[in-house]
Amino acid sequence: MSENEFFTIRGYSLIEQKDMSYAMEDYLEMIYRHARKGKYMRVNQLASLLNVRPPSASKMTAKLRDSGMIQFEPYGIIQLTKRGEEIGAYLLHRHEVLHSLFCRITCSENELELVEKIEHAFDMQMIEKIEFFLRSLETSIEKAEK
Repeated sequence: MSENEFFTIRGYSLIEQKDMSYAMEDYLEMIYRHARKGKYMRVNQLASLLNVRPPSASKMTAKLRDSGMIQFEPYGIIQLTKRGEEIGAYLLHRHEVLHSLFCRITCSENELELVEKIEHAFDMQMIEKIEFFLRSLETSIEKAEK
């Protein structure tokens, strides 16, 4: 792709051909957040946590099940597969790294909405670079305080 080729966000998404939509990522991240606390989840609870209607959550859980991310039967408990757990862990990690970055920049804790809006655009390589930057920043701050 040359530097003169510009696309819409949808165009870039089509070029990347991601296995998961942004919505699927959001659902999987929430399921992982909840499972990490050792709690089980049902569709109604997932819908409530994401502020969506239960039929929407039901459709998305079916998509996640079909893609091998979760095990789920209608009216049953949602359980992560090994693959779903690995990807969910990464999605939550990506969220936390970006939240940490924006909190550092603005010195506030009110960056949730911004992170939710942009987190899908960051790949693993960029997250690793941001983590390196944040660690370097912390090291510099610690040295300056001594």
